[in-house]
Amino acid sequence: MTKAIFWDRDGVINEVTIVNNKALSPRKFIDFKLTQEISEHFQRTRELEFKNIIVTNQPDIARGLMAVEILDEMHALLEKELLVDEINLCPHDDLDQCSCRKPEPGLIIKSAEKNGIDLTKSYLLGDTRRDMLAGKAAGCKTILLQREYNNDAVELADYVITNIREMFDFI
Repeated sequence: MTKAIFWDRDGVINEVTIVNNKALSPRKFIDFKLTQEISEHFQRTRELEFKNIIVTNQPDIARGLMAVEILDEMHALLEKELLVDEINLCPHDDLDQCSCRKPEPGLIIKSAEKNGIDLTKSYLLGDTRRDMLAGKAAGCKTILLQREYNNDAVELADYVITNIREMFDFI
């Protein structure tokens, strides 16, 4: 069995827009900007023999606020720029009550089963309460990338960091 870093996308890998203390995901490709040094972080986790798996909620698809083609373009950029082993997404809204939408652990568990990943040796890196709950439910250690909008998630995380570089102190 292998180990993985399960990366949340919006707010961790790419920038978000903050409106009324809420993080909003980009809906247009032109607004999709990777965070500083993210490529180097993916390289380093790969060197440490982790699989890099992105797990992301994308409810704007179900809500009709973003076209699937735009999302595909964003993910193609991630695959081109980063050492990504897999991208798993949930296109549903909360009303759909699916098992893949974080805080449910479906995206993580499905990927672990498919790739032979030992979840007890893996981490979920995210920026929301939903991320921390999904990682815990799947059996991963959780790392919260602290932001101005996520103080409600601090108590749920195994580790809290202020920049991604800090996670290399303990993974």
